[in-house]
Amino acid sequence: MPARPADTYSLVADIGGTNTRVALADGLTLLPETVKRYRNKNYPGLETVLTEFLDSEGGVDCSGACVAVAGPVRDGVGELTNLDWRMDKDTLARATRAETVAILNDLQAQGHALGYLSAENLRVVIPTPDHSPQAVKLVVGVGTGFNAAAVYEAGQGRLVTPSEAGHSTMPVRSEADLRLSQYVETFHGIPGVEDVLSGRGLERIYRWLAKEDGETAEKLAADIMAAVADGSDPRASAAAEVFVRLLGIVTGNLALIYLPFGGVYLSGGVSRAFAPYLEALRFDDWFRDKGRFAGFMQNFGVSVIEDDFAALTGCASHLAALG
Repeated sequence: MPARPADTYSLVADIGGTNTRVALADGLTLLPETVKRYRNKNYPGLETVLTEFLDSEGGVDCSGACVAVAGPVRDGVGELTNLDWRMDKDTLARATRAETVAILNDLQAQGHALGYLSAENLRVVIPTPDHSPQAVKLVVGVGTGFNAAAVYEAGQGRLVTPSEAGHSTMPVRSEADLRLSQYVETFHGIPGVEDVLSGRGLERIYRWLAKEDGETAEKLAADIMAAVADGSDPRASAAAEVFVRLLGIVTGNLALIYLPFGGVYLSGGVSRAFAPYLEALRFDDWFRDKGRFAGFMQNFGVSVIEDDFAALTGCASHLAALG
């Protein structure tokens, strides 16, 4: 491979609980031919992944590097929630030889991507009413885990606030919800939102429904969604209904907390998998099911981000803003 010019490109990476995606960017533009995916379980840590990627690109010397991690970031140190990986700025700079480095929460990266995604990569679930350019937006990530990040257009630039919303307590609106909550609680000590609204959360709902029927049965999330698509398993369809109802309720709660008049954006692999079914499973009804505030909920639109590389674009835009 011909040597790439030094201090020209940025390295951007999206580190999920299962896979890591890495690419080079020229300013705000991703270089699609450089995008590579790595299975996390095959590597001892992120530094090894980045080193292998840079070697595959001819040992390119990057001007900047930004990684998005599926976990909390504090004082420039990111730790994955569902994997024993840790990354700090010094390590990132050493691995990439970059002068400018940044570590974001993965939902922060999705937030920084808003405005840089093509319209065909946004599936509208509920149209967003007209709003001010400064209106708050909200990204809700549903994939290996669950999280949310608010996006603010501040005077000094865009501010995307991190959170660990997936570890708040799941809502209980019925006796069946209470039984599900008690079932989920046995796994981690609390019935967390992420324990029902994630890939493994869908699998837990399926197992709980089997338990409700006095049976023992389980399926992988991908198999559940395949059964929803072909209608071959009524329990899979029931699990999808429970999932979307809870997703609507939780997303509606978050909308009331953050007031995202600029729109709510669902991201992540599980969001994309459910996107074709949200209308039929009444996501909009559950999202707006807030009693006397149901009318107020008409102020918020919802779209699904269908760009698998949105977090990479967000990393690139964040680096560009840093100058």
